[in-house]
Amino acid sequence: MHENHRFCLCIGVTDADDDLDAHSLRVVKAISDTGSITAAARQLGYSQPAVSQQLRRLERRAGMPIVERVGRGVRLTEAGRVLARHAAAVTTALDAAAGDLAELRGLRAGRVRIAAFPSASSTVVPRVIAAVTARRPGVSISFVELEPPEAILAVREDRADIALTYSYPGDRRELDLAATGLAVRTVGGDDTVLVLPVDHPAAEGPIDLSRLAGERWIAGCPQCRGHLLEACARAGFVPDIAFETDNYIAVENLVAQGVGVAILPRMAVASMPLLSGIAVPRLPDAEARTLHVVTARGAENVPAVGVALGAVTDVLADYPHPSGRAARRR
Repeated sequence: MHENHRFCLCIGVTDADDDLDAHSLRVVKAISDTGSITAAARQLGYSQPAVSQQLRRLERRAGMPIVERVGRGVRLTEAGRVLARHAAAVTTALDAAAGDLAELRGLRAGRVRIAAFPSASSTVVPRVIAAVTARRPGVSISFVELEPPEAILAVREDRADIALTYSYPGDRRELDLAATGLAVRTVGGDDTVLVLPVDHPAAEGPIDLSRLAGERWIAGCPQCRGHLLEACARAGFVPDIAFETDNYIAVENLVAQGVGVAILPRMAVASMPLLSGIAVPRLPDAEARTLHVVTARGAENVPAVGVALGAVTDVLADYPHPSGRAARRR
């Protein structure tokens, strides 16, 4: 079964019989990531002269400069940027092959880098990390909190292996455009709720946003603000956005003081104890957001990443997409 991963990587760049090697691509990528030869050498664990020598060898093979001097630093030339764009896919494939070899040798090691949006930081991510650690104690895990556009960019630039992201109704096209060339999997859903004073007339009975047309609203991140605007537009009004904050505690306190109302994802509400005096009725399924993971294509073949993806799927079984809930109800 492992024979599928036997491959030879050769990228011809001149008429001569000199080909690029993976090490050269790692050097170019490190320079792209760090912005200097010195920092690239530090990231790769090499000496600066060794990296400089590798660059000179690569430039002779390519027949054109890969870096150019800018003041006291360097930057990639157009040729260098072309190589850097291909480096992430190549290194992912090599990591997958190395991971398979490690499995054959009985090793239990590797690394996985996760980027996820803020409301997942205290709900989903800790459970994923615990699950991966339990299944593969030797795997090294790192995590950074990023909103979806930045998380997807981190995967594209090989600063993360897995991006946990979301899209609101009508956002999927933007997600697909941002993740062009990457793998996108839908892994669950997250309800959205109204956050309003418990004694508000709209806190009980069927949810009807039009009853809140005269309220002052609290908006969050750009995607959440966009969803607020679209949800209110579907209800026939433009919300009066008086406050803007990404801080969920601040949102709840503003609502508790009776100065505004908001829409929040269920994950955000679940990430902290609910303040007294607040009601959080669930909005219809049509307003739920969809949860996705974004990776480089083929990243699931890297054993450590594959284990992490399995853990994400298991944890998000507690956050089914509304369509999945409907299927089970039928």
